[in-house]
Amino acid sequence: MARIAFAVPIAYEDSLVAEAQANGHDVVARCGSAGELASLLGATRPDVAVTSAAERYLTPQLLAEADREGVRLVAIVDTDSDRRNALTVGLHEVVDRAEWAQIEGMLLATPAPAPGVAAPRAGRGIVIAVWGPAGSPGRTSLAITIAAELASAGTTVALADVDTYSGSIAPTLGLLDEAPGFAAACRLAGADALTNAELERIGQRYSSPQGSFWVLTGIGRPSRWPELSADRVRTALEQCRGWVDYTVVDTGFNLENDEEISSDVFAPRRNAATLQALRSADHIVAVGSADPVGLSRFLRAHVDLIDTIVTDRITVVMNRLRASVIGAAPSVQVAKSLERFGGVTDAVFVPNDPAAFDAALLRGATLLDSSARSPARAAIGALVRERLLAPGGDQRQGGRRRRPRQRRDTALTPRGG
Repeated sequence: MARIAFAVPIAYEDSLVAEAQANGHDVVARCGSAGELASLLGATRPDVAVTSAAERYLTPQLLAEADREGVRLVAIVDTDSDRRNALTVGLHEVVDRAEWAQIEGMLLATPAPAPGVAAPRAGRGIVIAVWGPAGSPGRTSLAITIAAELASAGTTVALADVDTYSGSIAPTLGLLDEAPGFAAACRLAGADALTNAELERIGQRYSSPQGSFWVLTGIGRPSRWPELSADRVRTALEQCRGWVDYTVVDTGFNLENDEEISSDVFAPRRNAATLQALRSADHIVAVGSADPVGLSRFLRAHVDLIDTIVTDRITVVMNRLRASVIGAAPSVQVAKSLERFGGVTDAVFVPNDPAAFDAALLRGATLLDSSARSPARAAIGALVRERLLAPGGDQRQGGRRRRPRQRRDTALTPRGG
């Protein structure tokens, strides 16, 4: 049983309240707007607030007040404009208009960890860098999906955008990017002022019932690349090790060593952020596009990659695998090319699934939230479980899920359980 506050249209408020009470929940407030609900959270202290995702009922001020009071917020989406408003506000725990049984299923799911006072980790976190050559092979999409899969395993995760050419994590997830989080982390690192608490202040939260994670957004204007120096990137990633279990880094494509083309050895280097992220990483996921052009680009750039870091830390992923551009048995043909021309023998293949990625982009969500049955998501999930998760890293069964701050328990217990 849970204490629930409602802020939904009168057209279906009575039916939702009746069904909630019939399922053993205590309805502590029925409000007509976001402002009214926000003003009552402190007094009524609900475990969960169920609202409409329309602008009248869901606002940034309500979300901020719910975070302050430790109240879980779940929004009901009726229209596309409702969904856009939820994304703009930054709430991803949404459910399409349905019977109470579907809302009950959302409430029974493990709630997302809430931001709050940072606690030091026991042990050293793992840094995973996602790299790929020029030509949009899917670095950002893969990095986001890896972060989501790691978070769904019950671990704490941060996703950092270190691309100094075309950072795109923020718009892909529908997050604000006016104040790039990773650039702020680098500035604080340069001033020896970066702490776990500061990381939580500058980070944004992607909230999901499947598993939430932190996002350190990238620079919106490429001209800001000097803010991401090698020393600052190294310090920021080292601090992230003490903040979360896994830090997933979306890097740039360029591996050129700027020192070779500049006579000023003290000048900042545009590619330093990517090179330092790769050198700092415990594991590198190298992604290429599984088509003739993408494969050629990958094999040429892969030579530069293995000159930069130790090869036993690399997992090769060939993305967008499809027979239409390769021919029959595409995975066999691509695997043979990788082995013959690159010495790669254990690549992971992700099938082409544009509809699933388009749906995720439309919603500003992860594949796990928008297209959980996607073949691409299944392949990336297997990659995470089999190659990236540390032994015993999946904490969904019997493990302890570390939270930055203690909130009231809002994972509901079924009646009779």
